[in-house]
Amino acid sequence: MKLAEFDYILPEELIAQEPSPVRDLSRMMVVDRQRGSVAMHTFRDLPGYFGRGDLLVVNDSRVFPARLVGRKETGGMIELLLLKRSPEAPEGETWEVLLRPAKRVAIGTEIDIAGNCRAAVVGRLTEKRWLIRFAAEQAFDDFLNRHGRAPLPPYIKRRRDRPRSAEDLERYQTVYARVNGSVAAPTAGLHFTPEVLEGLRQRGAEVAPVTLHIGYGTFLPVETQCVEDHVMEEEHFSVSEETCRQINAANRVIAVGTTATRVLETLADSSGRVAPASGSTGLYLYPGYRFRRVDALLTNFHLPKSSLFLLVCAFAGRELMMRAYELAVANRFRFYSYGDCMLIL
Repeated sequence: MKLAEFDYILPEELIAQEPSPVRDLSRMMVVDRQRGSVAMHTFRDLPGYFGRGDLLVVNDSRVFPARLVGRKETGGMIELLLLKRSPEAPEGETWEVLLRPAKRVAIGTEIDIAGNCRAAVVGRLTEKRWLIRFAAEQAFDDFLNRHGRAPLPPYIKRRRDRPRSAEDLERYQTVYARVNGSVAAPTAGLHFTPEVLEGLRQRGAEVAPVTLHIGYGTFLPVETQCVEDHVMEEEHFSVSEETCRQINAANRVIAVGTTATRVLETLADSSGRVAPASGSTGLYLYPGYRFRRVDALLTNFHLPKSSLFLLVCAFAGRELMMRAYELAVANRFRFYSYGDCMLIL
């Protein structure tokens, strides 16, 4: 398959720059694969699509304040996006980091960060990834919680002089986030409120968590002309015994987001059963894949020609998704992380 077949036209003004004022008043497009129908709702209508025996599977990974701003010794400003602690350099606080701008950065470059933290470039992993060793006057996790900023996606524009403080850190986070480790939010879950979750339970549905820590790879474009040639970055996941029990007992499994979908499909055997596990997955879902455990999918609207858009096309069919996205554009739905959502039945 050619990647160009999964392109669509999106006006830039439809890319949401701010979250909806009220989480559960986002718009929700409901797509029925069997009927080929598309309907327009608000997110508060979600419980009406659930019943006894249904299981909502959410990703409870928590976004940590992974973005820092510092100054090089030359005085130039530089942004740091922390990706993960480095297993190759266990001594001290050494992280894999993206730098912007990365010009004139070399091994040995030192960076001053607010809060009495000093960072030193100690290695280069790829063209864009560096190893940085941090020295702070307090426990590093405490330092990040105090001075780090929300790692908003690159298509959400913020002025450098505007702090990404409490509001972004709160809204770029699901209400059920529990396990620290993601540099991007599982955005389909941003619409949930305790009231919507309670509405699901009142209809007899259950909610179960899985954990997948989202890495920067979620923003990386598919650069191969042939869909099948793309390779996904590995991401760490874990699923408990209790969650597996709920999944195996469920009548219908509804995944919240592409991350929960990838975890479920990574674990499911040919009969759709899952067993508790932790590890990493680079599962790549594109048209032609046969889903083994996910019966319905709640997801946001994704970038054209992205691995996420390929996943929803695999789940619902390319033609139906292209028609649904065309309707979303025509009806001025809000796109991407802070945008509206789609329930695919």
